[in-house]
Amino acid sequence: MNRVFVLTNTKQPLMPCAPARARKLLKAGRAAVYRFAPFTIILKDRAAGAVQPLEVKVDPGSKITGLSLVALFERGREVIWAANLHHRGQAIRAALADRRSFRRGRRARHTRYRAPRFLNRTRSKGWLPPSLRSRVENVQGLIAKLQVRAPVTSAAIETVRFDTQLMQNPEMSGVEYQQGTLAGYELREYLLEKFHRTCAYCGATEVPLEIEHIVPRSRGGSNRPSNLTLACRPCNGRKGNQPVEVFLKRKPAVLKRLLAQAKAPLKDAAAVNATRYAIGAAIKALGLPTTFWSGGRTKMNRIAQDYAKDHWIDAACVGETGAAVRIPPSMQALEIKAMGRGRRRVMGNDKYGFPKGAPRTHKRVQGFQTGDLARLICAKGKSAGIHVGRIASIRARGWFVLNKHDRPAREFQLLQRTDGYAYGAAA
Repeated sequence: MNRVFVLTNTKQPLMPCAPARARKLLKAGRAAVYRFAPFTIILKDRAAGAVQPLEVKVDPGSKITGLSLVALFERGREVIWAANLHHRGQAIRAALADRRSFRRGRRARHTRYRAPRFLNRTRSKGWLPPSLRSRVENVQGLIAKLQVRAPVTSAAIETVRFDTQLMQNPEMSGVEYQQGTLAGYELREYLLEKFHRTCAYCGATEVPLEIEHIVPRSRGGSNRPSNLTLACRPCNGRKGNQPVEVFLKRKPAVLKRLLAQAKAPLKDAAAVNATRYAIGAAIKALGLPTTFWSGGRTKMNRIAQDYAKDHWIDAACVGETGAAVRIPPSMQALEIKAMGRGRRRVMGNDKYGFPKGAPRTHKRVQGFQTGDLARLICAKGKSAGIHVGRIASIRARGWFVLNKHDRPAREFQLLQRTDGYAYGAAA
């Protein structure tokens, strides 16, 4: 289980404590709840305290980014807090596509009040599309929150492709330069992501998978990634050096899917590739000493310590310090989902792009807005009881929806203002 963040009475971060310790402090009246998510307490009778070095580690991903806080104790390095950050890049992309289609529709109907603009927009150096920029800002914003709640002293991020400093032979040249300690890890991880960790021929999962040539080497096939796939040992043995069309002649659907998947680009990997240095620069901008490490080294560290595959575990295994890090058996990562802070447009649109509904006048109604963490206390009816969660919808008439319960504002108690994220326990 994650530790609880602790602040002094002057709001300076101390070392996170165990949940049991936090309960004792709250029960004794020595502390109060500062934030519910991520859970933070503030001490009433303490203005300072000793802290140990804390390193925040990041495993960037296209859809999910893993984060871990690793503390250096006398007994060694240990993960004390972890989270999986779910990005909203696809939602942003879909919203931009809707806006683009609406604008095109208006342009075709000749309803524009000004001439269309084109070829007059410049992009600054390091420009990223909004869907990718949101990933960078999500990671930067969350690490900034951790700096306020914990004494973070450094950061490590998985970013570069090859760690040339750890090559066994520094005199290598040409192709051999990339065939050192980490050879095979990068390509294999690429194929695992591309083929969803399943056998391309029989669909088997949770079995050892081998790298297999779609067009056999003996028939002129190359070692290019587009000619490689993953197969379980029985399928790999049965196929041998047969052409894939012969081996899968009784499975035309599998053959069609395999050939299409082999040629398809790994867009998620491209997104990570485009944002990895931007994320590193964003973390550096927070004033943290930042180191960059190879994804191959992360995987090597995780496999050597026999840890399961997860984003936050990969984050814990990033870099040199990830070679020996203890993960408590009871550790459960916090699932954080980027939700955004609402929309800018005043009115909605129907499927044809025309305005729909009444204009929105206020973002906040009776002190509440969508996304706020609140407590609903209902005395009677089918919603009777106490319910806690994020407000899913607010209405101007003063009725809100929380956990599918539609109740008046007077029955709600505000616990925490929305910060653009939803927090939940691991599934």
